[in-house]
Amino acid sequence: MNSTERNFNPFKNFNKDIPASIVVFLVAMPLCLGIALASGAPLFSGLIAGIVGGIVVGSLSGSPLGVSGPAAGLAVIVLTAIEDLGSFEVFLVAVVIAGVIQILMGFARGGIIAYYFPSSVIMGMLAAIGIIIFFKQIPHAFGYDADYEGDLAFQQPDGENTFSELINMLNYISPGAIIITVVSLAILLLWEMSFMKKQRIFQLLPGPLVAVIVGVSLNIFFESFPSLRLTTEQVVNVPLAESFSGFIGNFSFPDFNALTNPQIYITAVVIAVVASLETLLCVEATDKLDTYKRVTPTNRELKAQGVGNIVSGLIGGLPITQVIVRSSANIQSGGKTKASSVLHGFFLLGSIILIPNLLNLIPLATLAAILFVVGYKLAKPSLFKKMSKQGRGQFIPFIVTIVAIVFTDLLIGLCIGLVVSILFIIYNNFRIPYIMKTMNKDNKPVIKIELAQEVTFLNKASILQYLAKIPNDSIVEIDATKTHYMHYDVYEIIEDFKINAVERNIDLTVHGLYAPKAEKIPAQLMANAEKRG
Repeated sequence: MNSTERNFNPFKNFNKDIPASIVVFLVAMPLCLGIALASGAPLFSGLIAGIVGGIVVGSLSGSPLGVSGPAAGLAVIVLTAIEDLGSFEVFLVAVVIAGVIQILMGFARGGIIAYYFPSSVIMGMLAAIGIIIFFKQIPHAFGYDADYEGDLAFQQPDGENTFSELINMLNYISPGAIIITVVSLAILLLWEMSFMKKQRIFQLLPGPLVAVIVGVSLNIFFESFPSLRLTTEQVVNVPLAESFSGFIGNFSFPDFNALTNPQIYITAVVIAVVASLETLLCVEATDKLDTYKRVTPTNRELKAQGVGNIVSGLIGGLPITQVIVRSSANIQSGGKTKASSVLHGFFLLGSIILIPNLLNLIPLATLAAILFVVGYKLAKPSLFKKMSKQGRGQFIPFIVTIVAIVFTDLLIGLCIGLVVSILFIIYNNFRIPYIMKTMNKDNKPVIKIELAQEVTFLNKASILQYLAKIPNDSIVEIDATKTHYMHYDVYEIIEDFKINAVERNIDLTVHGLYAPKAEKIPAQLMANAEKRG
């Protein structure tokens, strides 16, 4: 147990973690079912992945607030893989192998990838997901549930996209769903009021749970009114088992006879890479939302995810990643430690065994209201103001990431945002490799060039062009005393300029220029990196 875990002992934070875990459970359940539906897999496989993500991954992970489960980003990959491999049982073999690959990635310290995504891109991802959640839940709030819960892609399986669905839903408005949405949202907003937060009873009783109880009550009441009655598509749809043996019968097991099929290993690699990338990005985003700014050990996270996928694959579950929607709900509901993630897994398991009929009375409209609040908090106007104050280099990649994710999907949008951020880095490196000053020395004008702390090969062109434009017969002073790193190409340019200066009658003085040597990573930095991993 590291110092962070000791400082946030789960047993001392149950008053915060239990209410948060209930909210995460309520949010996770329809998402697990929706993602399984979109993946072309048995509905129960989504619940299995949610349970394993909570109990197994939550227990092994070093992430204090991250919540794992089936992810919408893998739905298309899973759907295609099941079709290509011929059966769900064969696909489960690929999930198990993907878990093994993730464990190996963890031991190989592959978690360091997470640290190479700029904060502007990560914040853009959070805001984009908030916007997507908000727009995707509007049809559910109006009672139109053709698109599955948890879908984050712009193009939807029902043939619509995020925005055309808003027009299409006007043909399917359900008065009962709208009433439930309005009442649920009113309860949630009331619970956000400062005077409510000061009351002890309301601190222990989560607003989302109250909204769900009221939503279920309204659903039962509306049964007597045909115009308000909800359909089976407008409520949660947990698979029912008439007995314990029927419950056990919902589990599937991998067909290891398929290990000779090379397509299994290709699928496993794809799942491992995509799931690991989504997890690492979510880890970075979750750590940024954490008010205590704790740092998740990313290599340990990959190992935990790997174990989770092995277990999930062995008992018939979908692939698992850390998921930002559930993690955000956990943070915004006051979760303090990973106990909230683990508990939500137990709540999923217990509820589908003990009260599946009651779960199937929960209106999707109530859950839409809960996710409205989650989405708004991720994309608050104050976040846009904060990013705009940080300058174009931060704000433009932030906005581009948002637009790209909203109009494509999570991974494509992130890649576009990352490219734009890299272009800004290249541009800034090109612009600011040195500071040029004109000064007097012995009553003669002197051009003084102070090189930056880091001068890379990207600076070659600007330095070469500037030195070429220096007039003949000048007095020039190049100061490299503050330079910690210089690419050999730049060193060579300055050495060549020394020779050329003689021919051009330039009086040249160079300070602090040394031939670049092989870089060594300081022992302390290496130790810190190992500690984080």
